[in-house]
Amino acid sequence: MSPRITRINPDDLHPTAGYSHVTVVEAGRTAHLAGLVPLDRAEALVGAGSLDAQIDQVAANALVALAAVGAGPEDVVRSVIYVCGDETDPLGAAWRRLTDSVIGPAFTTASTLLGVTRLGYSGQLVEVDLTAALP
Repeated sequence: MSPRITRINPDDLHPTAGYSHVTVVEAGRTAHLAGLVPLDRAEALVGAGSLDAQIDQVAANALVALAAVGAGPEDVVRSVIYVCGDETDPLGAAWRRLTDSVIGPAFTTASTLLGVTRLGYSGQLVEVDLTAALP
């Protein structure tokens, strides 16, 4: 963990599922990534009907976007995860798949997981919004 990023879980707040309640970043530049979606370079949806396949594509896209600004998952300071559906089990499964993915360290920071009814592309099941503190 970088000394410029501090993750805090106050004792008077509930335990978390791996994320931090508060993330503090020392002054510096940040990158705000557009919502990362499960599309390939040709703008084709990857993994139609498969939340796991779509999460894997989103994770791969996130690595590319972070690398473009010289950052990695460990530099993420805020994440918002949107998953189509309102049932607890699929939302929890999405969280676990993301935290076990190649961008897993991104979700140790301040994170929000939301169930939504629809996302921008037909058949899209997941989208991830990231903010990173640049090295």
